[in-house]
Amino acid sequence: MTGEPDGPEDRLRRFATIWSRAVFPVTSTSLTRPELEQQLLPLARRLSDALKARTFDAAVGQAVGAALVAAHCTDPEALSRSLDCVDAYLVLYCGEDGPQEALRTRSARLQHAMAAGFAGALRERTLAEQEAISQAALNARSTVAEALHASEARFRAVFEGAAIGIGIADLEGNILQVNGALLRMFGGSEQGVRGRKVPEWTHPEDAPQVWRLYEELVRGEREHYHVEKAFYRPDGTALWTNLTVSLLRDADGRPQYQLALMEDTTERRLLNLRLRYEATHDALTGLPNRTLFFERLEKAVSGGNDQRFGLCYLDLDGFKTINDSLGHAAGDRLLVEVADRLQSCATAPGEMVARLGGDEFVALTTGPDTEREVDALADRIMNALVTPVRIDGRELTVRGSIGIVEGPAGERGPAEVLRSADITMYRAKSAGGNRFELADPEADARAITRHGLTTALPAALDRGEFFIEYQPLVHLGDGSVHGAEALVRWLHPQHGVLGPDRFIPLAEHTGLIVPLGRWVLEQSVRQACQWQERHADSGPLRINVNLSPCQLTHPGLVQDTVDILEREGLDAEALCLEVTESALIGADDDLLKPLRRLAEMGVDIALDDFGTGYSNLANLRRLPVSILKLDRSFTQGMQQFPADPVDLKIVEGIVSLAHSLDLAVTVEGVETGAQAEQLRILGCDTAQGWYYARPGPPERLHELALVDATG
Repeated sequence: MTGEPDGPEDRLRRFATIWSRAVFPVTSTSLTRPELEQQLLPLARRLSDALKARTFDAAVGQAVGAALVAAHCTDPEALSRSLDCVDAYLVLYCGEDGPQEALRTRSARLQHAMAAGFAGALRERTLAEQEAISQAALNARSTVAEALHASEARFRAVFEGAAIGIGIADLEGNILQVNGALLRMFGGSEQGVRGRKVPEWTHPEDAPQVWRLYEELVRGEREHYHVEKAFYRPDGTALWTNLTVSLLRDADGRPQYQLALMEDTTERRLLNLRLRYEATHDALTGLPNRTLFFERLEKAVSGGNDQRFGLCYLDLDGFKTINDSLGHAAGDRLLVEVADRLQSCATAPGEMVARLGGDEFVALTTGPDTEREVDALADRIMNALVTPVRIDGRELTVRGSIGIVEGPAGERGPAEVLRSADITMYRAKSAGGNRFELADPEADARAITRHGLTTALPAALDRGEFFIEYQPLVHLGDGSVHGAEALVRWLHPQHGVLGPDRFIPLAEHTGLIVPLGRWVLEQSVRQACQWQERHADSGPLRINVNLSPCQLTHPGLVQDTVDILEREGLDAEALCLEVTESALIGADDDLLKPLRRLAEMGVDIALDDFGTGYSNLANLRRLPVSILKLDRSFTQGMQQFPADPVDLKIVEGIVSLAHSLDLAVTVEGVETGAQAEQLRILGCDTAQGWYYARPGPPERLHELALVDATG
């Protein structure tokens, strides 16, 4: 057994060889099989180029189909075999290493175009033959007696030798003559065909205009017409044809006969139906795919005033874990089982289930009472997923999150409806999963705003839309300004000033937090240098900059910090980097290594939001921190007098522990003088909050420091 061809040209020739062997037995040609292969080789090359082209060009497939007719491959079996070869071997021999799913989709579209091109070319040939037959028929009846024999011989040759079915009838519908091709199409005897009148050849799928056109033709009001029409064969099966009927007139111009030409399109119609099915159904589960679902959804949301729709958008919870642990084959079997269960949930009229891709499914219901029906449909889906799925001896628990959108038709487009369902589904997933949620316009708006902010973040940094405000850090012992914490803000063109809680999580998610954090550090260090120049006599003002978890794991953290400090000329001791306690819970040595290096350089590391992360206090000894920033939740009970005794004991214990470990304590959220005094008594070192100053421009800190210095 030989191996596959080595190069693309060899693979192309192999494909052309297989193609020629398939169609040669059903081709009416004087060529040998190798000669036919040479004719098919350039057609194979055009198909190969179209398969790999950047954009799909249906004209290539149509041209190849037309070329088959030109090569005398006019038998419908030749087209069927050609399409089978393209379907089975084009991607295999000409697809090279491209994405297989995309190539097969392109191959299917090329087959459809080939079929269309073949039909068009054959139709033109049919019309040409019709003209020749019509002319021969008229000539046969109008020539002089001595030329009648020769003319009739020519007509008979065309009549009997034509590849398409031909029948002649009078104007009353009596069938007078039929050729062999038409008899073969109907699979019966000539007497069985000629024994019926034309008006008897009705079929339930006849288009309304078929018999109106026929009546116009036999009355002489129309010269010809062309329709797609189905007939019953004697065995009850359907014969689909491209039917062309022409009116034949006598020498005086009076209508005399009707001439019918039939091209058998049954196989091509079945192929088109198969291609349509493959284009609109998921190959794995057999469910309708995204294309067919959107067609149905568009009809549902654009229905009449009394119509409503309900949509359930399902995403399986934890499906990626199944794929990663058990493999994609097990994941596919799970999807098939889920698809079967969903199909059993949507059996009522107006209901359908589709697979959008991956582990995402949708169920659609339509009608006047979908407010109740869509909830019932979601309940059925959730109940259908309760029973575990058994795969390879394992029982897999299936969970899913569903977003529900319901409403009247005519108010929203399909894309807007699906987007709302998608947003709602993720809201259900964020709430813990294994549940369904109803769409909420306000929640949709927030999600859309978040998406808009996410996409605008990169350009915002380039356009300089971010700025920094500074909140003073005050020494509780003498009330002096110790430094400031840098707090980044976003001046959004539409939404105004946004606080970090609105965009920092988005920056974390997209990775933009690294360049944004570097910019904040650079701006803050530069500002600290300017403060020190103004307050050289009163001691340096320190700057606190927040570090996100994503920045902690970035390999350039230490080098970026060193470069910025050296470039701006700020001592490392004047910089404090704040890290949230939750980011360091369970941190290993690799995560702590960059913080240790920064601490060894003299940079202070502050443990922010201390007390909210439930960390082991014993871990403080191994963390390279020098400052604890106590979360404001511990000091809210001190805002009024007398202070909450429990809060006093907790803070007193934390301060005592911190000082025993040689750690300074900073308190956030100080809002009253009583609160500040109590914290001073408890031994806290520094504080910040609205009692001293809200975050503001750098000049505000300069004014506060100046007041403090002049006292």
